[in-house]
Amino acid sequence: MADVLIAGVGMIPFAKPGQNQSYDLMGAEAVRAALDDAGIVYADLERAYAGYVYGDSCAGQAALGHLGATGIPIINVNNNCASGSTAFALAVETIRNQPDACVLALGFEQMAPGALDVVFGDRPNPVGPHLARVAKMMDLTVDDRAKPPAIQLFGCQVELLQQRCGVDDRALAKIAVKARCHAAANPYALFRTPLQEDDVLGSPLLFRGLRKLFACPPSCGAAAAVLCGPRFAARHGLQRNVRVIGSGWISDRTEHFSGDPLDLMFRALGRDAADKAYENAGVGPKDIDVVELHDCFTSNEALMYSALGFCSEGEIERFIIEGRGSYGGDIVVNPSGGLLSKGHPLGATGLAQIAELTWQLRGIAGRRQVEGARTGLQQNAGLGSAGFVHILQNSSQV
Repeated sequence: MADVLIAGVGMIPFAKPGQNQSYDLMGAEAVRAALDDAGIVYADLERAYAGYVYGDSCAGQAALGHLGATGIPIINVNNNCASGSTAFALAVETIRNQPDACVLALGFEQMAPGALDVVFGDRPNPVGPHLARVAKMMDLTVDDRAKPPAIQLFGCQVELLQQRCGVDDRALAKIAVKARCHAAANPYALFRTPLQEDDVLGSPLLFRGLRKLFACPPSCGAAAAVLCGPRFAARHGLQRNVRVIGSGWISDRTEHFSGDPLDLMFRALGRDAADKAYENAGVGPKDIDVVELHDCFTSNEALMYSALGFCSEGEIERFIIEGRGSYGGDIVVNPSGGLLSKGHPLGATGLAQIAELTWQLRGIAGRRQVEGARTGLQQNAGLGSAGFVHILQNSSQV
């Protein structure tokens, strides 16, 4: 299997909805940054994958049109919150099959304020089976089921995490505080002002145990990555130290709809994708130095600690309280500040995670640098469902 190298990454600072450029300009800016980082031009690319959710068909062509019209195939993908990771995964697969190629993965999103809700209410909802199962298991009322899908599911996730794993409100608040602390050193993050636990615990209650500051905000932004094989890198004199050594792609299984509802709230997507990625890479949880995971809600970050193998479910609260997921702990989780601080422009999120890990593994992340980072893990999931884990490694340090 051919090595897959990350030759360049680019990202723009995320912005609040209404304070952003249009999606095509954001996407083009991120691609220019990735090409500049790689040291190549747009004409060197042989294919591009563009991930986004809220946009018309062929929006990837609109963004890339600002860089030229070279005739390359441009493939648009929509996998909900995992759209950017899907674009990246397809780019990885392309290089594994065509090691002489150089391809682009791009993610962007131009979002509206407020909680994510159903856009096409006149047709079947892809998340409908998940909502129906959780509603039955959690005894949701008609009023409960009128709330936006993410609020329903993750409000129940908070409740289950507290009941089953003993993770209390203060522990969940600590995750939000950690995110802001990490983001203070990240110029790309939307929210960099410190939070205190009492700020988080005093924020409005949205549904069951879910508080406003337990949730990530919608934001607008773009990120991109240039991938190639070793021979292309050698011919063009490109950076060759960061490579993709493992990938795991997954969707929900039938048994998830008759078992524990936590499995429909991203636990199974994270666990199963990670199992595949660890096997593919030949590494395990103890080999990971730095993680960018899908902290759409503080409860989901907590649940991913165990799903990704960093602790058991019974140890989640202690893992949080002891600071084992931050600098000086077992592993540094979301040094970028995560979705909780950067915001969550759906199509851009996965590639923003890849950009952060690439900077970390190159050792150029500045004040948020994880000392000695050699192996990083990226985890991203979309309701409906799509789960991805990628494992990156600095080959020069192996």
